[in-house]
Amino acid sequence: MKRPSNHGRRVFLRTLAMSGIAAMFWPIPGIAQPKNVITRKIPSSGEALPIIGLGSSITFNVGNDPIARTNSTEVMRNFFDAGGKLIDSSPMYGSAQEVIGYGLNKLGKTSQVFAADKVWISDAAEGRKQMGASRRFWGVERFDLMQVHNILSWEAHLQTLFEMKAAGQIRYVGITTSHGRRHREFEKIMRSQPLDFIQLTYNIRDRSVEERLLSLAQDRGMAVIANRPFQRGNLIDWAMQHPLPDWAGEIDCSNWAQFLLKFIVSHPSVTCAIPATSRVDHVLENMGAATGTLPDTAMRKRMIAYVEQL
Repeated sequence: MKRPSNHGRRVFLRTLAMSGIAAMFWPIPGIAQPKNVITRKIPSSGEALPIIGLGSSITFNVGNDPIARTNSTEVMRNFFDAGGKLIDSSPMYGSAQEVIGYGLNKLGKTSQVFAADKVWISDAAEGRKQMGASRRFWGVERFDLMQVHNILSWEAHLQTLFEMKAAGQIRYVGITTSHGRRHREFEKIMRSQPLDFIQLTYNIRDRSVEERLLSLAQDRGMAVIANRPFQRGNLIDWAMQHPLPDWAGEIDCSNWAQFLLKFIVSHPSVTCAIPATSRVDHVLENMGAATGTLPDTAMRKRMIAYVEQL
C-alpha cells in the first residue's frame, strides 16, 4: 500500500485512529515475525529486552473513542505478536495510560508486558499517589520501570523510587529527558545516582548525546531507551521524500522506518527504541528493525553520510 505523500506519517495515522479507518489495516502478516528478535541486556540485572519497544505519546491519547481504543489494542496485539515487550507511557500523555490498560486487559497481557511509566508532578509528596493512579490505569501488579519524567523534582522523586524498588514495588529506576538544554543536569544525575535506566532523544539527525551521555551510560552500567526516534514524525516525513538507498538491504531494511530505527539500536549503549504509532502496518514495520542484521561501525558511518548529503 502506498503511503500518503501529502500528510505526515504520524499526523496521518492519528487521523486514521480517530476516524476508525485504521481498522482497514488489520492485520498485515509477514512484515515482522517474533522469530529471532534481537534483544539487549539491562546492565543492572542481565534481563533481556527486545530492542524495539512501543511509545504512547500522542498516538494512544484517544480518550473514550471505542473505535480508536480498539485500534490501539490491535497495535498492541501485533506489537506483542511480533516479539515486542516494553511499552512506555506517562501521566503527561492524556488518556494513553487508560488506553494501554484497556488493551492489556483485552489481550490478557498485563503480566507479560514490560511496563515502563513515569512520575511527572512538581509536588513530590503527591508522587506516590500519581504512580498509584498510573498503575491502576494500566491494570498491572507493579511497574517494571518507573522514571522521573523530564527530571522534574528529581531529588525527591528518586528517593521515593529507590525506596519503592527496595520494597519490591517497582523493578527498575530511571530518569528521562527530551530536551537537549537539560543534558548538563541530566549528566550530573547520571554520575551521582545508581540508576538502572535513562531515557533520552537519539536519532540519526540528533546525535548530540553520543559523546557524553551514551558513553557515560555504558560506563555506569545504565540501560538506555531512545525516545523520539522519528522526531515526532518529522524525520520520517523528511526521509520519505528521498529514495531509500539500495544498500539498505545489506542490513535487512525494506523501508525508512527500519533504516532509521536500526541506526539507533545499533549503538552499543542503546537498549531499546520506542517509536509510537497508531497503525498496525507501521508497528509491524518498526518491529522489523528488531530482526536481521544490525549496522556495524562502518555501516553506521555510511548511513550518516547518506542522510547528511540528502
